[in-house]
Amino acid sequence: MSSVKSMPFGTLPDGEQPRLFILDNGVMRVGLTEYGAALTSAIVPTGKGGSLDLLLGPSSLAGYSSHQPYFGATVGRFANRIGGARFELNSRDYALTANDGKNSLHGGLKGFDKRCWRAEPGTERDEAAVKMALVSPDGDQGYPGRLEASVLFTLGADCSLVMRFEARSDEPTPVSLTNHAYFNLRGEGNGSVLGHELELRSSTYLPVSDELLPLPGAPAPVAGGPFDFTVSKPIGRDIGAAGGYDHCFAIDGWNGTTRLAAVAVEPESGRRLELRTDMPGVQFYSGNFLSGVAGKRGSVYERHAGFCLEAEYYPDSPNRPDYPDCVLRPGRTYAHTIEYRFGF
Repeated sequence: MSSVKSMPFGTLPDGEQPRLFILDNGVMRVGLTEYGAALTSAIVPTGKGGSLDLLLGPSSLAGYSSHQPYFGATVGRFANRIGGARFELNSRDYALTANDGKNSLHGGLKGFDKRCWRAEPGTERDEAAVKMALVSPDGDQGYPGRLEASVLFTLGADCSLVMRFEARSDEPTPVSLTNHAYFNLRGEGNGSVLGHELELRSSTYLPVSDELLPLPGAPAPVAGGPFDFTVSKPIGRDIGAAGGYDHCFAIDGWNGTTRLAAVAVEPESGRRLELRTDMPGVQFYSGNFLSGVAGKRGSVYERHAGFCLEAEYYPDSPNRPDYPDCVLRPGRTYAHTIEYRFGF
């Protein structure tokens, strides 16, 4: 039987009291909070009468609201980096807040991950669901237009966690919303993910500069190099040659329909995670910058303690007319889907 439970999750310095929700399909449980519309847990059975949390994150609201690497958060108004914290749209230049050197990352200093969303728990076709909504005012972090955004989280009977993102704006504005969950299929706090096997349905990727911005030119072929995950291989096999993974991979055959983009498997247990999406790219991040980060139940996350598969528009798209169009215009609806499907 599917169910949704809500409970207090603490108090922020400004007095806001975001709630925590637990979605339960009778087999696995997923936690999420109104703060940052963030996923807080993904608890699955071990097959030995126990359970395991596959999602990295802090143990309290204070951990989410302090400086942390976007654990489980809904990020926006634009996921990933925008070079120079600026873009031009309709012959007008827009300056954004810079929070990654001179660039803007994941929406700026106070992106959607640092806001309290408004939640409405319920069901979607008899499956446990919570809808999160947020209003981003005109000029927020430098972006034009008043944006109304929402995410519908649904936990299916097949252990699929589906996120349906929608947004509308009264002015043209770049939008790219994603989820920044960190996974470890061995369980959070149980070592590195370098032994996980990963397949990406991508024959090209975006090479990046030292600032992790895409280089000029078309996506480059992965064939035969350290970025080639077209055949499943351990994340750690070529990570040294790649210099760590924090790159956007172009999803093969992208046409705006939902398709399988990635498959990760933990070989000892056989636990599996699939990513399906209708977005054009997936940012694969191998947790390169995790270092002594406090986690749950006394866990401490070191480098490569988790991996991210963030479905999104390409980084720096507002400055790259050669990339898929990321501009949401008045009268239109931004509508995209990200699905994580768990197998154990």
